[in-house]
Amino acid sequence: MVEHKASAAAEWRGHFMLPVAAALGYATSVIHIYGIGPYIQPMAESLGWSRTQVTFGVTIATLVQALMSIPVGLAVDRYGPRALGVGGVLLSASAFALIGTATGNALNWYLLWLLMAAATLPVQATVWTSAVASRFEASRGLAFAVTLCGASVAQAIFPYLGARLIGTFGWQQAMAWQAGIWIALAFPVIFLFFRGARDRPRGGGKRIAAEPEGVVDGLSFAQGIRTTTYARLFLTCLMLTFGMVAMSIHFVPVLTARGATATSAAGIASLIGLASIVGRLGTGFLIDRYQARLVGGSVFILPATGAIILLFSGAGGPGPMLAALFIGLTLGAEIDVIVYILTRYFGLRAFGALYGALLIALSLGTAIGPLVAARIFDQTGSYDLFLWTTAGLMLASSAALFSLPRPPRAE
Repeated sequence: MVEHKASAAAEWRGHFMLPVAAALGYATSVIHIYGIGPYIQPMAESLGWSRTQVTFGVTIATLVQALMSIPVGLAVDRYGPRALGVGGVLLSASAFALIGTATGNALNWYLLWLLMAAATLPVQATVWTSAVASRFEASRGLAFAVTLCGASVAQAIFPYLGARLIGTFGWQQAMAWQAGIWIALAFPVIFLFFRGARDRPRGGGKRIAAEPEGVVDGLSFAQGIRTTTYARLFLTCLMLTFGMVAMSIHFVPVLTARGATATSAAGIASLIGLASIVGRLGTGFLIDRYQARLVGGSVFILPATGAIILLFSGAGGPGPMLAALFIGLTLGAEIDVIVYILTRYFGLRAFGALYGALLIALSLGTAIGPLVAARIFDQTGSYDLFLWTTAGLMLASSAALFSLPRPPRAE
């Protein structure tokens, strides 16, 4: 344990800014997902569309991501993450700003979201976690937690920032302002500090030829995807994102449909992001010390409780806030657990490609869940059926993790 602590401290001394830069990059990759919530209602009213039509843009972007996730993972394995991530941050934020130019024409809308989809390909989670995994071994769980806190930051900041900017500028100009503010905050840090072991060092020298010890161990892509463990991880990813992302995107509309104001609903929704920071860091600490399958299986029960609380609470009071906290704690743990399990069960030899294949499930869940939630509301005038479905899926994902065998290497 003393040796573990010493090596973990050495990793943080040498690369403490890398997970921070990666976190900002990961936040940028979900600006169109976690940032779209406050825009759904004003977009629908302005364009004369249903919420399903508006939400379909997210579906387009995530389906494209699903199709391209394995090629992106292979590119990360081949060229290193920095080559994709730095430019991708500028592209994805700019594409988000361009969505504000929507005219109400369906073809225009779909083309804007196809552009958004293409722009987010170089900033997929594979890019940021690959760099961190190459630098951290003893403290990989906590390093992943800091990196993936980027989504927590996005969930905490983007809905509230969007709601305030919409109130000041209207939804179309607000998107450009939101993108510009985020580029100014995030890009300098990413440019200066985001560099994995496989990337070129500062000064333009050659990439490191010899990888750090342990970086290229593990199963090949073909070996990994044939295992039952990988199949269970794939199903877990699909069920998790179907419910969790949809609840995050529609949390504000769920509360406004029950009578809350947009600003108060966005304020409560910000608790999801804040709680997810606690969930990520706490989970990262725990999975460095206990079996990740047991930690994750326990945490994934929480959003089922949150969904049930929303079903039986009104627009105000402690109920929605408690639900937001439960959802946030799991939102903070979900990807951390999956990525950590992937590295411990399969190694880093084909991490980019194997995680890219899991991103198919993550992207499909992200694409379908919000659309189903919007469709249910448009058809029934209520989110109740969606919340019951989410509760069931969360319990099933928990059971899938509990069923995993012990890892082939010590956790």
